[in-house]
Parts: sequence; structure tokens; C-alpha cells
Amino acid sequence: MHAESVPQALPRRRALVLSPQAFRRLAMAATGMLVLIVATGATVRLTGSGLGCEHWPGCQPGDPFPARGYHSDIEFSNRLVAFLTVLTTLALAIGALRTRGLGRGTKILAALVFAGTLGQAPLGAITVYYHLNPWLVISHLLLSLAVLGLGVLVLLSATLLVRGGDPPLPAIARTDGAVLLAAVGALVVSGTLATAAGKFPGNSGDTRVRRLGSFEPAVAVHVRVVAAFGIVFLVLAIWAWLHRFRYPWLVRGCAGLLAILAVQMIVGEVQYRTYATVSWYVVLVHVALAASLFAWTVGLTARLWRPLAPTGRA
Repeated sequence: MHAESVPQALPRRRALVLSPQAFRRLAMAATGMLVLIVATGATVRLTGSGLGCEHWPGCQPGDPFPARGYHSDIEFSNRLVAFLTVLTTLALAIGALRTRGLGRGTKILAALVFAGTLGQAPLGAITVYYHLNPWLVISHLLLSLAVLGLGVLVLLSATLLVRGGDPPLPAIARTDGAVLLAAVGALVVSGTLATAAGKFPGNSGDTRVRRLGSFEPAVAVHVRVVAAFGIVFLVLAIWAWLHRFRYPWLVRGCAGLLAILAVQMIVGEVQYRTYATVSWYVVLVHVALAASLFAWTVGLTARLWRPLAPTGRA
């Protein structure tokens, strides 16, 4: 009887194991949701819907669903997206435990992605309770970006498991990548502070949430940080071009980063020059591009340490 149960147990155990390809698809889905939640969270802020639901997790006492209204619908929709993001990152953390060949470090990263995403829920509740304190709102966004960065690292590890890897790039490239990563961190922080000081501080109906600082000084700091980021990126791009035959993927990666940066700077310039009349969705595009720029930079710099093997060589 025991011998007969063994063949039945083996297929069941195999069914609980994910292939590297399946885990990579799961990591892609999780990363996509982490980008989406940044965009929906920014929509809440920019449309002044942060207090559209003044209770959590329900929208109002005794009723989990919002009453009909512009602000409450947007805030509640963001909570639904957040719930789906939590489920997706939970699946990512569980999938990491069940994926063949996945390293312990990646499993820890996947667990941190889930923990950070889940941690957004109580932080959101505290933010609402304190009527959208700007420092709490900033913390909310920065945590979202940090978790997004971790999600990108998990996706890279999943892709390495599928395709295989190459040796790290020379120290000069990795050093510039580390500085670039620090620069993009400063970039998103300064951009967040500039948004908090701007004309979209996150009001709700006729309840105005206080701005954080003054707009012009905050933008001046942000512009300087953008310039610093651009200089560090230029050094890496020049190095990539000089070694383009050995590392063609790095040239493509730099070209993609340059494209995102260029579009974001154009949108930012339009936003600044039309500040008195700019629509909230223009600012939303700017924020979404910032999240994309951050994610791309994290992925690009991580590949300096852990390059992917050329396609077909895995």
C-alpha cells in the first residue's frame, strides 16, 4: 500500500513546482502591477481624491463600497488595484519558493516584494487617518518605488535562470552604475518633493492638503539632480559605445534609458511652462515616466553585475 502511494505522491509534488519560464512570467506580471499601482496612486493624489474614502478598508463606516462620486470612485479603484497587486506579489513570493534552481537571495527578494506591497495597506490607512500628511504621502510613493526596484531585481534573476548569465562587467562600468543608481534615487526623491510643493498637493473636494515647501525652490533642486543624473548616465553611455561590440546589450539599454529620460524631460518642461493651467494628467504622465525611468535604471545597473547570456546560448 505504501509502495502504491509513492507514484501518486510524485506527480502531486511535481505539480507544486514551477518551471523557470513560469516563474519569469509571474515576475513580469508582478512587476507590471507594481508599475500600475504607482500610476493609480499618483492619480489619487493628482485628482485630489486622497480623502475620497475617509475610512479603511471600507470607504465609509458600515459600507465597504464608495458612494457615487468622482473622488471616492478613484480612491476605491486604487484600493482595488492595490489588492490585486498584493495577491500578485503573494503569488510571486510563493512561486519563488516552488521554483527549481532559484537562489535563496531571490526568494528573499520576492518575500520582501510581497512584504513591502502588503505594508502599503497600513501605511495608506495611517495616511488617510492623518488627513494626507505630505510626509506620509511621500513615504507611500517612495515605498512603492522601492518595492518596484526589488521587483525588477526578481525579474532579472528569473530571466537569468531561464537564459543563463555572463561574467560581470569591468569595475569602471560597475562603479558608474552604482553612482547612477544613487543618482536615480535622488532623482525620484527630489521629484516627489517638487510634486508635493506644486499645485496638485492631494486635495479632496474643498479640503486642501497643505503643500510641502515652495514650488520654485523645489523645482530648482530637482533640475540640478536631473543634471547630475544626466552626467553620470552620459559617462556610462560613452563607455558602452566604446565597448559596443563586446556589450551590444548595454548600448541598447542606454538607448532605452535615454529615450525615457528625453520624453520625461519634455513632459516636465511642458508642465513647468504651463504651470498655471497644466492638467493633472500631464503630471501623471510625468510621474509614470519617472517610475519607468527608475525601474529601467535599476534593471540596467543590476545587469552590470549580472549580465544575461546572449539569447540562444542558455
